[in-house]
Amino acid sequence: MAEVISIRFRGGSKNYYFDPQGLQVEPGTYVVVETAQGMEYACCVEGNHQVPDQCVVQPLRPVVRIATENDQRSAEYNRKREKEAFGICEKKIAAHGLEMKLVSVECSFEGNKIIFFFTADGRVDFRELVKDLASVFRARIELRQIGVRDEAKMLGGLGICGRPLCCNQFLEEFIPVSIKMAKTQSLSLNPTKISGTCGRLMCCLKYEQAAYEDAAGRMPKNESFVDTPDGIGNVSSVDLLREQVQVRLDNAPEAPKRYKVSEIRILRNGKGSRDGIEIPKDHPTRQPERDASQPPVVRRGGLGRGPIPVPSVITPDQPEEDERFNSRRHRQKGYKPRRQPRPEQAAPRIQKQERPRLDKQPPKPVERIEKLPVRPVTDTTAEKKAAADRAARQQSDQPVKSNNRRHPYRKPRGKGPGGVN
Repeated sequence: MAEVISIRFRGGSKNYYFDPQGLQVEPGTYVVVETAQGMEYACCVEGNHQVPDQCVVQPLRPVVRIATENDQRSAEYNRKREKEAFGICEKKIAAHGLEMKLVSVECSFEGNKIIFFFTADGRVDFRELVKDLASVFRARIELRQIGVRDEAKMLGGLGICGRPLCCNQFLEEFIPVSIKMAKTQSLSLNPTKISGTCGRLMCCLKYEQAAYEDAAGRMPKNESFVDTPDGIGNVSSVDLLREQVQVRLDNAPEAPKRYKVSEIRILRNGKGSRDGIEIPKDHPTRQPERDASQPPVVRRGGLGRGPIPVPSVITPDQPEEDERFNSRRHRQKGYKPRRQPRPEQAAPRIQKQERPRLDKQPPKPVERIEKLPVRPVTDTTAEKKAAADRAARQQSDQPVKSNNRRHPYRKPRGKGPGGVN
């Protein structure tokens, strides 16, 4: 075992081991370390700890000292110098007419070396540019051409998921990503949907690739010949996440059905002929579905404390119901907020009893309420009096209907055929 500390340099997400040389370094402390390029100013992300010897790359570089105030001022001066060098280099690139894009500038801690990072479509002859920059800064000048993925890692940004770029946050090195991963995960092959900010395939396609490959190895392929509880058929589609397949049955090909992997028997995996395949007489059994009347069960992942039943119905005496009735929307509609009892006046909670069924109770007698005649309201105002006169005049002009109608089945009185003499 070797005692080391973890160091992370500016603009990087990879940790490097250094020999503390007997110093006790706390996380978040800035130190000066010795590297292959000289002295560097870096931050400690993990203090003194033991690691196996096979995890350490020899020779292990030492920690020179814990950063002082002078070291901090030197680092701040180098940051200002980098901003000035960035603007001067852009002007020089435009003056020489070079087709290159300047990305970032880094100045060494000792100030004797400046590195310029740029991107370009092809090879660029920047020999004259290096001479101009060396005459301006009086230091060793180095130009490095990087790719678009390195550019995104240096500059950072937000991905289409809304989170910071993975390469800028925690990825230590770029992982190879291929279009085959998108096909395995049944993603859209549209380049705009599976490409990141850098224009290359998204690094997150690699994260769940192992789980998809494991599920694909246990599930049948498309056009496989399978036996189901409802008969034999061919697989039309495969859902790797739910581990279900959609089967087009021979007896009902127009209506495909969905089955779980455990409910089917694979007779032939993949495309091919059915000749020579023995079809068993007994079909697989269908698994029972979960009872909808029972409340759903939510498991705590990784805690090992068992299932937690989730109530399907919220009783009115719970605080959710009080918040709903006390909301602004219900107050605007005329509902009165419920008064919360004081702690000393709060009654013990009574269990809610089951209501009796209505079909077992005798019907209640309906009480009839006699309506009293409405008394006319007299008004002394001139307008209402005139309106009352007009209404009375209209009623007098209408003919009076008689209620002495004859019954349709009653024989007419009087003389004549069928009448009573």
